Amino acid sequence: MDIVRARELAGSALAWLEASRQRINDLNVYPVPDGDTGTNLTLTVRAIVEALERSDATGPEAVAKELSDAALRGAHGNSGVIFSQVVRGFADVLGKHGDVDGAVLAEAFRSASDSAYRAVRRPVEGTMLTVIREMAEEAEEPGARNLPAGELLERIVGRGEEALARTPELLAVLREAGVVDAGGAGLVEIVRGLAAGVAGTPPPTGPVESEELGLDAIHQELSEFRYCTVFLVEGSALDADALEAELEPLGDSLLVVGTSELLKVHVHTDDPGAALSLGVKRGTIEGVEIANMHEQTAEREERLTSGAELGEIPTLETALVVVAPGRGTRRLFEELGATRVVEGGQTMNPSTGDIAAAVEAAPAEHVIVLPNNKNVILSAEQAVGLSAGKAVHVLPTRTVQEGLRAAFEYQADGDAAGNMARMVEAIAPIRTGEITTASRSVSLDGVDVAEGEYLGLVDGHAVVSTAGFEDAVEDVIEALLGDGHSVLTVLVGEDGPDTGELQDRLTERHPSVDVQVLDGGQPHYPLLLWSEP
Repeated sequence: MDIVRARELAGSALAWLEASRQRINDLNVYPVPDGDTGTNLTLTVRAIVEALERSDATGPEAVAKELSDAALRGAHGNSGVIFSQVVRGFADVLGKHGDVDGAVLAEAFRSASDSAYRAVRRPVEGTMLTVIREMAEEAEEPGARNLPAGELLERIVGRGEEALARTPELLAVLREAGVVDAGGAGLVEIVRGLAAGVAGTPPPTGPVESEELGLDAIHQELSEFRYCTVFLVEGSALDADALEAELEPLGDSLLVVGTSELLKVHVHTDDPGAALSLGVKRGTIEGVEIANMHEQTAEREERLTSGAELGEIPTLETALVVVAPGRGTRRLFEELGATRVVEGGQTMNPSTGDIAAAVEAAPAEHVIVLPNNKNVILSAEQAVGLSAGKAVHVLPTRTVQEGLRAAFEYQADGDAAGNMARMVEAIAPIRTGEITTASRSVSLDGVDVAEGEYLGLVDGHAVVSTAGFEDAVEDVIEALLGDGHSVLTVLVGEDGPDTGELQDRLTERHPSVDVQVLDGGQPHYPLLLWSEP
């Protein structure tokens, strides 16, 4: 393959991918719902096209190296980095051959698949990995190697479409959202573009329409980590495995790929600076990209609920905006009908602007806001003045427990006054409890608290500090169940015990109490509890 032909085929792949870019972004729910897979793949392929346009490489080996280097340097996001390894494996084979026929394509697709799988420490099926593997398997089918390159590529595209359609069977998050894998969809369009370039088929004249998505595909939980961090490390004798091992404790979706002179790093983390520092220790870093995935997720949700893809969203009589910490509590509020959920809580309080934006996006003239944290109440009240044209009602819930109990009373088709009255009545008698770990030694409400011990609080006051988790739980529950309270709800945090085992244990110990244990996933508090008569 010469440089001219490489430019033509890369340009065709980019054109087909660009036409489906927004559709692919809309599908993006894995590994995080940040809605940028189509954009990241497009930027990656565009970097390849631009590098080839500048290149004067001659001969298959030089062209293949140009292709591989451009993909690595221009890779954007998780999907782009994995695709760069697809390109690397493909180019390794093309560089050895002058002519490209069915046999060479079969070898190239197999090399591309193997390279992509090697790049991912824990490969997940139901992703673009599955799609490239099945494409390689199709190319290796008996008789396929003897086909002309154009015919074989058409078969490979067909197999890729079939593999893509099956991705929800392999990955639960796709199945629950009712979508196929976005990275796999992008890969199919790229190969479709290659096939079209070989056949001389012109690309689409305009954007491909997005598919109609259900609410489960739109309202997705936030990623565990906030920042998508990507950068290059240039140096000598670079050790990808060693760098990967040091980066792994910082987050997830980790990829470290490349050569001993050039590595591409991708990681989802809350501490991009620490990741960059590890790169600086080994060489020169460049091409740094840091994206706030939580903001991207909110923007994706806002775009998809704007009416362009789903039709007009029905106007509610009263909307509910809540502030919630953790993916589990977000899910619980959404199940109770919350129209918008703003991320926030201990150590990460949302701004007045964040709350005002959620209020403005809510499809109702009357909006109830549940701040669910005493430090957020003022921001929620200030947001009222920024929401022109809407009647905003703030119920000053001080805890997640109060907020959830209030949300149980929410009726979207009810008027704001009736909703507020029911909520106020519901939370008035409840008592709230918390189990956390003491960060320092102190005397609190007459309780000697030792750093590192489990601290139990009831209605914001310390009742116990002990090294035993179950002892702390029992003391808090005993205090909550006084005054005739016989209903107990427990939210298990991200560092809490198994919900099923806790449900069984509490039911056995308190047979006369109606106990419900829910997965809250909240940070900092292994358990949040509330009781009511």
